[in-house]
Amino acid sequence: VQLQASGGGSVQPGGSLRLSCVVSGSFFRFNAMSWYRQAPEKERELVATITSGGSTNYADSVKGRFTISRDNAKSTVYLQMNSLKPEDTAVYYCRDHNTWSWGQGTQLTVSS
Repeated sequence: VQLQASGGGSVQPGGSLRLSCVVSGSFFRFNAMSWYRQAPEKERELVATITSGGSTNYADSVKGRFTISRDNAKSTVYLQMNSLKPEDTAVYYCRDHNTWSWGQGTQLTVSS
């Protein structure tokens, strides 16, 4: 399984960004998918999960601001991030719940 995350960048507080993760080599539509993030000198933490049926769960810190979604036809999971805060700065990783493989990560920096 290969996971290719993209879409990171630098944004100002209050801004928005959408991350994408393309998954190859797996039965994507049958697998739950998650986004994690790791800030400097902090543990990697779970941000959001979407099941194969489309049910979602979020970390309290991002509820109401982030939205996880999936496009099974494109084998892609997204993370729409709105109202970004400096504390959202981290490397964001996607992960599939079948093989528990990690993507390579994409950097988000929120700064004025």
